[in-house]
Amino acid sequence: MKLLFVHQNFPGQFLHLAPEMQRLGHDVRAIADAAQKAVSPVPVLRYTFKPEKVEPGPTRLGRNYTAMSDRGVIVARFARQMRSQGYVPDVIFGHSGWGETLFLKEVWPEAKLLVYSEFYYRGRGTDSGFDPEFSATGFDQVMMTQGRAAYMAQALAHADKGICPTEWQASTHPPGLRPHVEVLFDGVNCDRLTPNPDARFALPNGRILKPGDEVLTFVNRNLEPYRGYHVFMRALPDVLAARPKAQVVIVGGSGLSYGRPPAAGGSWKDVILDEVKDRIDLGRVHFMGQVPYDQLVDLLHVSRVHAYLTYPFVLSWSMVETLAAGTLVIGSRTAPVEEMITHGVTGQLVDFFDIKGWSAALIDALARPEAYLAMRTAAREMVRRKYDLQSVCLPKQINLLTQLDRS
Repeated sequence: MKLLFVHQNFPGQFLHLAPEMQRLGHDVRAIADAAQKAVSPVPVLRYTFKPEKVEPGPTRLGRNYTAMSDRGVIVARFARQMRSQGYVPDVIFGHSGWGETLFLKEVWPEAKLLVYSEFYYRGRGTDSGFDPEFSATGFDQVMMTQGRAAYMAQALAHADKGICPTEWQASTHPPGLRPHVEVLFDGVNCDRLTPNPDARFALPNGRILKPGDEVLTFVNRNLEPYRGYHVFMRALPDVLAARPKAQVVIVGGSGLSYGRPPAAGGSWKDVILDEVKDRIDLGRVHFMGQVPYDQLVDLLHVSRVHAYLTYPFVLSWSMVETLAAGTLVIGSRTAPVEEMITHGVTGQLVDFFDIKGWSAALIDALARPEAYLAMRTAAREMVRRKYDLQSVCLPKQINLLTQLDRS
C-alpha cells in the first residue's frame, strides 16, 4: 500500500511502525514540520508553519481552534502539492493532536484516514483543575478546557477510524465518538529492556552506578507539575535523611511540555528545587537533563526504585518501559497509572498529593528491595503479555492498517 504518516514531530508514536511497514515492502512516506529534525529511515517531506499570533480577546474560546486549524490549512495545502505531482496514498495515519489531519480528506477523499486520537480534553474529571496549586479552577476554566477539544472532535469525525494507546485515555472521548476509537498501545521493546546485571550508569561526578546500588530514579521529558515533579522533590528531604546511602537520579529537561510556566519566569525545575534545596543533600541528587535512550535503559537497570507521577492525563512511555525493565515502580494513584499498576501486585500506588506517603513508600522500597522482587517480576511479565512491541502491539498495528486498506 501507499502509506502516509503525518506527525509534526515525526516519527513520534510511529517510531517502530513506519520503518516496519517500509521493511515489509510498502511505499511509506511521512509529513512533518520543517522545524523538527528527527531522523528516520522513512522519507520525510517537511512543511513550513509559521503561526500568526492569535489575539485572545477577539478569538476567546476559539483561539486554540484557530491555531490548530491554521496548521491544518498549511498541511492541506502541502498535501495538494503532493497530489498535483501524482501522489495519492491508500492510507493516511496521522496524529490529531495539532490539527494536521483536519482537512486531508478534502485533498484525498479516496484515502482511508486513521487518526491517533491520544486524549480528549474535558472540562472536568481529567487534568483540568486537578492540581489547584498550578492551574486555574472555576467554571471559566471548565469551559476553556472543554472548548479545546473542538478540533479533536472534528479530526475524529472526518476520520475512518481512531486509535488510542490506553483504555483510560480512550474513555476521555465522549460517548458519540468513543465507538470510533480502538485501543491499541504503541508497544515497548521488552527484549531490549530485559534486566541487565552488567548495566552501568555514570553520574556527572564520575561515580558509576550498578544494579544492587541504592538508586532512586525519576524520569520525564520535562520536569514539571503535570508529572508530579513538585511532589517528588518535596518528598526527598525525608527520603534522603532516612537513607544516607541513596543516590537520586533525575532525568528531564527544563522546558515545558504541559500546563503553564511559572508566573515569575524561569523553569519549574529551578522553582521547585529552590524550595527544597536547603533540606536535601545536593551531592546525592543528580540532574541529568535529557539523556540518550541507551543511557536511559542502563539507568532503569541500575535503579532500585522508580517514582512516576502524573495528573489524569496522557501516560508516559517511560513508565511502561520501567515496568518492562523489571524495576519497581511506585506510581501515583491516578487513573492512567492505575490502568498499568495493580497495587501490591505489579507495583505500589500512592495518592498523588500525599507527600508523607511518598516519602514512606520510597524509603521502604529502598530499604527492603527483596520484599518487592515478586512485584518486579509480575510487572515485567504483565508488560510482555500485554504491551510487548514485537509479539503483541506491532502485529496488531500492521493488521489494522492492512484491514483499513482493504475495506
